[in-house]
Amino acid sequence: MKEQNIPLGIWLMVLTTFIFAMQDGLSRHLAGEYNTMMVVMIRYWFFAAFVMAIAKRQAGGLRIAAKSGMPWVQAFRGALLAVEINVMVVGFVFLGLVESHAVFACYPLLVAALSGPVLGERVGWRRWAAIGIGFVGVIIILQPSGGVFSPYAAIPLLAAFMFALYGLLTRYVARSDTAATSFFYTGTVGMVISTAIGMWFWQPMSAPDWGWMALLCLTGAAGHYTLIRVYEVAEASAVQPFAYLQLVFASALGIVVFGESIRLNVALGVALIVMAGLFTLWRARQVEAR
Repeated sequence: MKEQNIPLGIWLMVLTTFIFAMQDGLSRHLAGEYNTMMVVMIRYWFFAAFVMAIAKRQAGGLRIAAKSGMPWVQAFRGALLAVEINVMVVGFVFLGLVESHAVFACYPLLVAALSGPVLGERVGWRRWAAIGIGFVGVIIILQPSGGVFSPYAAIPLLAAFMFALYGLLTRYVARSDTAATSFFYTGTVGMVISTAIGMWFWQPMSAPDWGWMALLCLTGAAGHYTLIRVYEVAEASAVQPFAYLQLVFASALGIVVFGESIRLNVALGVALIVMAGLFTLWRARQVEAR
């Protein structure tokens, strides 16, 4: 077993969340100018090439990377992530980075809530209480009586549900497949699905925006590489709380670059969601330690 380096893992997670937040900002800009499906498609072309390049360097190459005990589940989770990314980028366009990430922050609570029916894990009353408090935070953000609440508010909520299911299926296939195999299916199946959708929405792109697109592709590859490194050097439970920094970085980007603002109800709701999410992570670690 590799020696754990938790401080390095934490710094790598901070870097990863910063890179992904910049990626979200680039996606918001490009999807505001061009069709979202086309933007995600081009992003996936580069990502799939990156995934296959990594697979080729591993022992056994592409043949071993593609070998799965659950190929249909792997294919479904790869397709699910591609659709989720499309949904979330649409949310950036209609709601902005701040409010989209505020709602999306509930996905760890959805993971905890769905871990019973999907994985057969037991969720105790403490975690159910934290999940309930977290969803009170979601309701505060959505403000059913007004404010941010609109049909568009359902977009990041749907993305959060899809991403939570993707995460649970990733844990499920890990019972028989390696992380390299899951990564391979994520990139290749996602590329096929995003191309099947995006090819119908091609639009000419200006030279400056091709530069932004190239940067979007590079941040995608860099973010996934640093995330791989995170889990190579540190336990997931030790670094996962720092994943919430993506909300901070993306919100700062939304305010500074896109002129967005943070409503009081959004700040309060996010505080409840983050506290509830951190508690569920801590409680899960306590249960695993028994």
